[in-house]
Amino acid sequence: MTDDAPSPLLQLAYRPDLNILVGRWGYQPAPHELPAVYKEVQELALEHNCRFWLQDIRRRTLNDPATTRWLLQDFFPGMARRLGGRLYIAYLVGPALHDSIVNRPDYIPAEASDEQPFAVSFFGDEGAAMQWLQARPADAPVG
Repeated sequence: MTDDAPSPLLQLAYRPDLNILVGRWGYQPAPHELPAVYKEVQELALEHNCRFWLQDIRRRTLNDPATTRWLLQDFFPGMARRLGGRLYIAYLVGPALHDSIVNRPDYIPAEASDEQPFAVSFFGDEGAAMQWLQARPADAPVG
């Protein structure tokens, strides 16, 4: 007998050994699904006062422009303020999504975002993403 239950949109866990919030996205969400999911992310991050996030979006194929704007302009800066320090988000992405993100004319690499209260970087390898998160300063103030 096979299990035909759909995979959850997001599996979310806090790793106390690394002080990293890990989110593994199960499928490409419809934009209307995202507010409730980001509320879960917010609640767990605040519960653990965690400013280091690994988001595995390898099963996603595109980024909704309106959601991306909201994340960059509202959600990430607001979370950094609420958490009392700079927020770091490492996205684990597949090759096609990585190329579409970094080749956008408005793409800003993490190294160029020192003035922002958050830094976002994209990786094809989970080990590299974890190393990047662990190399970030734990006491970085909001930019």
